[in-house]
Amino acid sequence: MPDTVAYALARVQERIDSACRAAGRDAAGVRLLLATKTQPADVVREALAGAPAGTVLIGENRVQELADKAPALADLGVAAHLIGPLQSNKINHALRALALHGHACVETIDSLALAQKLSARVVGGPLDPLDVMIQVNVSGEESKAGVAPDRALDLAHGVGELPGLTLRGFMTIASPTRDEGTARAEFALLRGVRDEVAGSGAAGTAQAQELSMGMSRDLEWAVAEGSTIVRVGSAVFGARPR
Repeated sequence: MPDTVAYALARVQERIDSACRAAGRDAAGVRLLLATKTQPADVVREALAGAPAGTVLIGENRVQELADKAPALADLGVAAHLIGPLQSNKINHALRALALHGHACVETIDSLALAQKLSARVVGGPLDPLDVMIQVNVSGEESKAGVAPDRALDLAHGVGELPGLTLRGFMTIASPTRDEGTARAEFALLRGVRDEVAGSGAAGTAQAQELSMGMSRDLEWAVAEGSTIVRVGSAVFGARPR
């Protein structure tokens, strides 16, 4: 039992619960998103086997992997999130796969142009309205995707006005650091962006409450700073082959 992925997922949930207690938060306010990059559908099913229905989300980094696995996982009724880049020419492909899961979210909106193209293809379809999040680059690293924090408010206002999309919040990837202060400052920056947007009174922004931040290495720090979704892969499946 201790060497199964289902057991590992349960241990991650215990980490989340412990982090919530330490932060004085209700554990029900933080969801676990299982990052399933490179994992075959049968392994994902095994990981989810012991999780109460509706408590875990699944997230894919690549549209092709999402499409390949969606038919084999759709019967689980687990919400699917796209947590990797979405290219304009892959939008239809992504939407068909996400629709198989029923409830879905695209966490990686980083431009108004992408949001507009997504909106145009969602309206009137099975995912109308589609939950989306804006990806914010809080670390300032050029290698990371996402809008700069000082541009997130304007982008949120633009996305909030688009038909077919519901702005649910914000996503980020912190610096790959072991320094708690650095990571927490970056998570706090995203929380500040969320608070500014959700409190702006602009159309379509009141529901933008989610903070998708924190991964296997830093989820405790993210929970301490208000994360509502932590994205975990390696702590359940082990390190990916390089």
